[in-house]
Amino acid sequence: MPCFMAMLRSPRPSILLWLATVVLITLNLRPFLTAIGPLSPAIQAQTGMGLEALAWLTLLPMALIGAGTWLTPAVQHRLGARPAMTLALAFIAAGCALRLAGSQSAVLIVTAALCGVGVALAQGMLPGLIKFQTPGHVAPMMGVYSAALMSGGALGAQFSPLAMQWGLSWQVSLALWTWPVLLALWLAWHTLGTMPLPVAAGWQSGSDTTWLLQRRRTWLLMLAFGLMNGGYATMVAWLAPYYQARGWSAAHSGLLVAVVSVAMASAALAFPALVARHPDRRPWIWLTLVCQAAGFAALAWRPDAAPMAAAVVLGVGLGGCFALFMLVALDHLHHPLRAGALNALMQGGGFMLTALAPWVMARLHRATGGFHAGWLVQLGAVLVVALLVARFNPGHYDKAMRPPAGQVMPVP
Repeated sequence: MPCFMAMLRSPRPSILLWLATVVLITLNLRPFLTAIGPLSPAIQAQTGMGLEALAWLTLLPMALIGAGTWLTPAVQHRLGARPAMTLALAFIAAGCALRLAGSQSAVLIVTAALCGVGVALAQGMLPGLIKFQTPGHVAPMMGVYSAALMSGGALGAQFSPLAMQWGLSWQVSLALWTWPVLLALWLAWHTLGTMPLPVAAGWQSGSDTTWLLQRRRTWLLMLAFGLMNGGYATMVAWLAPYYQARGWSAAHSGLLVAVVSVAMASAALAFPALVARHPDRRPWIWLTLVCQAAGFAALAWRPDAAPMAAAVVLGVGLGGCFALFMLVALDHLHHPLRAGALNALMQGGGFMLTALAPWVMARLHRATGGFHAGWLVQLGAVLVVALLVARFNPGHYDKAMRPPAGQVMPVP
């Protein structure tokens, strides 16, 4: 990965501190979600939650990540990057800590909401800050960001069920994730206080967001990202319960989710580095979609044939595709704040669509008595995304994102 090594050799003394901060913040954006699936039998036994109610622990934070990410550019513009990031991590820490009192389903849903709001702010800000801090190394840095996101998911899926296996209650096993969030909060406050931050010169958050929403390309990015990411949300919510229904233990099914997440992290790190010198990302996105299709087909038709291999293939597809979509959104615009706003809008609309995927799976399970139909729906979504991706021709980005007449694109 020569581009990644070049980034590490940068003369800027703060680059390693910024890299560590991005990694630590991002590691905390998924454990609160991925820990739920493997512990779902214990949660259901104590709270009485059915599958559709349990789906809200994934659906609600995903929806809030979507809605909140849309508001992130305005929040960052008003508060500044440092206070906004601190607020984001404080929300996540509070949500994780309150899970100690999660014996009631209503409390669990509130904790999911708090974490969702925090992740929305952090996830909406980081891509734009990455483009500002490391403009010459956006691809490898987005790879690091995406890999850390997926690695955090792996940690949540593996360590929470292990903690319960070691004798801790499921509430404590979920609340353990408060401590790394607090560490990230401290590091982010320190780092963002020592580094230059983007100045909103020529940037009017409300009006610029409005014209971005007037571009068809923004909505196309939302649709494609939302359908693609629905596969991740469904996997997080239902892969462990699916295999537990086939006789697997909580720890073993959690390991399967962790394998998917590790494969996602590896692919999320590798694919941006591979495409760094290739402006047209579409062939690589199609490759990741082929992997997703193979993984979902295996889950639907041959779940017991080679589950670990299927998990790796599915993880490569999901992780690589996520990282490439994050990069494609940033590719569309040169100004870091505008590119970050477009990325936030893509995530916002996309996550609101993504939030429906676990609920749809629960409804299909209720109607059919199994998960087979849900995996087939995800396979169909992959095929739709493959068609939409054909529109992402980099030669047409400037035309697709042309600002309204009379509005001049600011120079970063």
